[in-house]
Amino acid sequence: MLLNVKSRLHEGDIQQLLGYSVFPDPDSLQEALSQYENNENTWLFAYESEGLPVGIIGFELNEKQEMILRHLAVEPESRGEGFGRGMLLEIIDDMQPVRITVETDEEAVQFYRNVGFVIRSLGEKYPGVERFLCTYEVEEEDEE
Repeated sequence: MLLNVKSRLHEGDIQQLLGYSVFPDPDSLQEALSQYENNENTWLFAYESEGLPVGIIGFELNEKQEMILRHLAVEPESRGEGFGRGMLLEIIDDMQPVRITVETDEEAVQFYRNVGFVIRSLGEKYPGVERFLCTYEVEEEDEE
């Protein structure tokens, strides 16, 4: 079950999950927390399994219903069990974006490709680190 955790930014388990999706230093985590705290167009949800948060998804959603995925992480012990895909699909269903974009590294590209994102290399944005832009156009459901 996805829970809005924007009001729980200072809880250790929420910060730990968010920490899995940022550059591993305290400044990056603080910057991410500040983003959610100070921007009303950002959303942060955690996925709970058996009463414990196991995944986190954070994004920005503009007035055109375009979503920029900022953070998506699952605790290491729960990876490969479909939580990441499940969070993404539930957010698509709940928030109904028309498009989702996310910038990521080579490690996560296959996940996004498997979900149906179109992948485009951005080249080396940082020395020795290739980055990718992943885009997902949400198809409208036919109403009958």
